[in-house]
Amino acid sequence: MESITGGAGAAASPRRVVVAVDESEESMHALSWCLSNVVSSAAAAKAPPAAVVLVHARPARPLYYPVIDGAGYVLTQEVMDSMDRYMATAADTVVAKARNICTAFPNVKVETRVEKGDPREVICGAAEKAGADMLVMGSHGYGFLQRTLLGSVSNHCVQHCKCPVVVVKRPGAGDGKAQPQS
Repeated sequence: MESITGGAGAAASPRRVVVAVDESEESMHALSWCLSNVVSSAAAAKAPPAAVVLVHARPARPLYYPVIDGAGYVLTQEVMDSMDRYMATAADTVVAKARNICTAFPNVKVETRVEKGDPREVICGAAEKAGADMLVMGSHGYGFLQRTLLGSVSNHCVQHCKCPVVVVKRPGAGDGKAQPQS
């Protein structure tokens, strides 16, 4: 039986684990869980250190200019450029926070990818491009109605990614223990 850190081929090459990160506490918890359970297990098994690929999806910029927002204001090119700069800064902050969490594991090679687009497509695409052995992501813990209205990024990834997907429940969800879910 293969362990979470790999089977017979694990000793030959390091695992590539993609971790989806955003500004939420849940995604940072999933990253910490991955480092503590997947990466530490690999180190304990004397396997080559895992490569962790941090993936962040930035919202795509709307294609229509000028646009009128919900309050009736016209958003000029300058305002749209300012929003782009803000989203780039927010993405840099998320990636820096995730990289900081990874510093507790100095033998882990960390790569980052920030791409614009729908998070569902960006995450699945990044996992495939990276040749991921596993995708780890957090669960926001939305209820049925919120999942129905907003959609579930984790559910989409479970259904469409070609690699195994581990969805880590948010801290305090369910029985109070953060556990991966299927």
